[in-house]
Amino acid sequence: MIIAFRKDSYVVSFGHSSGFGDEDNYVTRISERVLRFPEGQVIVEEDGLAIGQLELQIVRYEGREIGYANLFYLVADYRGKGRGSELISYAESFFRKQGVKEYQLRVSLDNHRAISLYERSGMHKLQVERLQNSVWRMRKEL
Repeated sequence: MIIAFRKDSYVVSFGHSSGFGDEDNYVTRISERVLRFPEGQVIVEEDGLAIGQLELQIVRYEGREIGYANLFYLVADYRGKGRGSELISYAESFFRKQGVKEYQLRVSLDNHRAISLYERSGMHKLQVERLQNSVWRMRKEL
């Protein structure tokens, strides 16, 4: 399920899942994160049905520790219904408990729906980063 959710996030963001990479490497990375940040790797459920996924961690960026959201994901039927705001609230609570003062994420330049959600939550665009696909790096102080 986590592989399917993550691949779908690539399709939603970039129109294809080719940037996903190797499935085994992804599972290994998530397994390592679960050990370091068990409350940051979350399968979102409603009535026993998996409807989303969060991947949160603490990383070093420009010489300081920050929260980093690797993934905010909801299946299509649950998007646009306020659940994204709930995921952000959970993430911000997680980051505060970890003692960081800010968190960041990257989002596709074309994922206007997600960008709008993040901006409504108080995030600001920092810069465009050119990786496999161009993305906005966004930030919010806590």
